[in-house]
Amino acid sequence: ETDEHVERLQQVFEILGKPARGKTCPAIDGILEEGEEVLEEYKGSPALDAGLIASAQAVEHYEMGRYGTLTRWAGTLGMKDAAKLLSQTLEEEKKTDAALSELAETAANAEAVAA
Repeated sequence: ETDEHVERLQQVFEILGKPARGKTCPAIDGILEEGEEVLEEYKGSPALDAGLIASAQAVEHYEMGRYGTLTRWAGTLGMKDAAKLLSQTLEEEKKTDAALSELAETAANAEAVAA
């Protein structure tokens, strides 16, 4: 899925007539650091899965915020093709978040509490 997201972003940059290039994101780096802390703190604990799911959802929520904003900007600027590409990725991020929520609610959270 990530490969498809990158492909779509490259297409958006082509529409803009700009070169696509990666950029470090301090916010995502911070979220990933928090995930590492969860991994260390709950290693071997039944709460580990619940914590890792929560960390993954933090990444998904950040991405949903960014893709939502970019989709709206593209639409406002009349860039329908770019908006469509960005919206596809936004919908995939939402589905991933929903799947993580279901996993947490049906298994991981209950296992963490039971322990």
